[in-house]
Amino acid sequence: MQIQNIPRKIDEALRARAQAQGKTVDQVALEAIETGLGLSVGGGKQRDLSDIAGTWVEDPIFDEVRRSHETIDPDP
Repeated sequence: MQIQNIPRKIDEALRARAQAQGKTVDQVALEAIETGLGLSVGGGKQRDLSDIAGTWVEDPIFDEVRRSHETIDPDP
C-alpha cells in the first residue's frame, strides 16, 4: 500500500524521526498510524493511570505552600 499526497511537514517529520531512530520511514509511519488509532505497537497495554486514581493523600503543609503561591505580591 502506498500513501499519496502527504503534506510536506508530515513528510519532513517522518523522515527526521526515522533518521533519529535509525528506522525506515515506513516503520515510523506505521508506528504513528498505530498510535493515532489507539493501537499499541507490540501489543502492549496503554497506561490509563487507573492504578493511581483515587490515591490522593491530604498534606496540610503542601496545601499551605500552594496557597502562598496563589497570593499576588503587591510590590512586583
